[in-house]
Amino acid sequence: MADAPITPKEIPAALNGPSSSLAGLRILVTGLGVTGIPAAVHLGERGADVVVIDGDATADVSEKAQILEVFDVDIRRGPEHVEGLPEGELDVVVTSPGWRPDQPVLAAAAKAGIPIIGEVELAWRIRGTNDAKWLAITGTNGKTTTTTMLESMLLAAGLKAKACGNIGTPLLEAVLEPGLEVLAIELSSFQLHWQESMSADAAAVLNIAPDHLDWHGSPEAYAYDKAKIFHNAKLACVFNCADEVTLHMVEDADVIEGAKAIGFTSGVPRPGELGVVEDLLVDRAFIPQRYSSAAELASLDDVAAATGVAGSRPAPHQIANALAAACLARAIDVPGQAISAGLRSHSLGAHRMVTVAEADGIRWVDDSKATNTHAANASLAAFDSIIWIAGGLPKGADFTSLFADHRDRLKALVLIGSDDSSFREAIAATMPDLEVVRIEPALAVDSGVPKRRGEAVAAAAVAAAAGLAESGDTVLLAPAAASMDQFLNYNTRGELFAEAVNSHLER
Repeated sequence: MADAPITPKEIPAALNGPSSSLAGLRILVTGLGVTGIPAAVHLGERGADVVVIDGDATADVSEKAQILEVFDVDIRRGPEHVEGLPEGELDVVVTSPGWRPDQPVLAAAAKAGIPIIGEVELAWRIRGTNDAKWLAITGTNGKTTTTTMLESMLLAAGLKAKACGNIGTPLLEAVLEPGLEVLAIELSSFQLHWQESMSADAAAVLNIAPDHLDWHGSPEAYAYDKAKIFHNAKLACVFNCADEVTLHMVEDADVIEGAKAIGFTSGVPRPGELGVVEDLLVDRAFIPQRYSSAAELASLDDVAAATGVAGSRPAPHQIANALAAACLARAIDVPGQAISAGLRSHSLGAHRMVTVAEADGIRWVDDSKATNTHAANASLAAFDSIIWIAGGLPKGADFTSLFADHRDRLKALVLIGSDDSSFREAIAATMPDLEVVRIEPALAVDSGVPKRRGEAVAAAAVAAAAGLAESGDTVLLAPAAASMDQFLNYNTRGELFAEAVNSHLER
């Protein structure tokens, strides 16, 4: 006789609101990271019986443990604790975004009908009477820059705003911070996968290209999770006119009646869009006269100042980022003057197209944040004669189009990463005569100091690039791949690259 089907539990109604008692609820939190800790603290503070599991038993978490012990949180560390559910009945699982749906604990919870939610769903449910507006941003690339641009625009308008979510303050903490009027929220596909209820005031999908296929399983599943950002949008769904997939996401979205579809374009905008006329960013979406005129918001000089290239024309993807941020700001009536002022006061984040040094006619550029092909494509398009430093964890990506599209720009390739097979296949298919210098994977030894891991790789890559570069060339670190095979993270990869460049030039 077949087992009776499991009836899924409902998410406990007691979670809703920031202060109701959770006594009697047993909640599993996965991970002791930036998401897991505030979730466990909040839930424990409200009286839930909280169990936190983490597969890493070696990291020093003593400070975190002291905080959690105040709320009687049960901390279980080690690989044996992430191989299945803990004994005893569970009411809900709150998972960290890095945990894949097929991870044994989550797979077992799903099979048992235990509801699984993430940071976004939890934050939405506990916000209670906090009426701060939610402006949400996702996309394959440009999320962080767009989010910080938006924050700058909101602050310039005199609003109490904060960038949060996948950057800055965890969303769970921001939603409980008193006095905030607007949240500028960066959301990854991982975070969106686990949410169902969020109803953002306005939301944007910047672009879509295959990424994180090892996590989502397919491009379609990845895009499906990204599209969830539009679910229940109240005022505006912002899409990229140059990316048809984002338009289809809006067309398929189940939104609150009255929400508008707003496009952004690097060309002249049509009614219902923001775009560029000559050297101005203009609005033909949020003004009564949109069918006959446009409102000036900012200039390309403002975008250049925002992206650290004052005096030069900003890169096309940075213009797109500024327009997307402006769409979200305009959705809540931020005036044009604040759009311009916000761009001018904006500081571009680290490791995003940063010129580390210029010497002997050679420019050294750190774009370590280019962790996928879509981001690397934008980097490569910005320069003419390139010594490209690339490689790392490919995440299932195909690099063929990068070489095919930029064959006239690429002078040589310095190849890092533990596995270069995907790059080698793409080179063989497109540029078999390209000069390639392979940096030995064995150099990525663990020094015992996490921030120094990969130091020898960075130094060898810079030395190799220096031997290939001539006046007029750009040495570009835009790996098109994740960093964790050889470096602690992309920040460390960029920092060690910059150190190696400066050390080389000081010789």
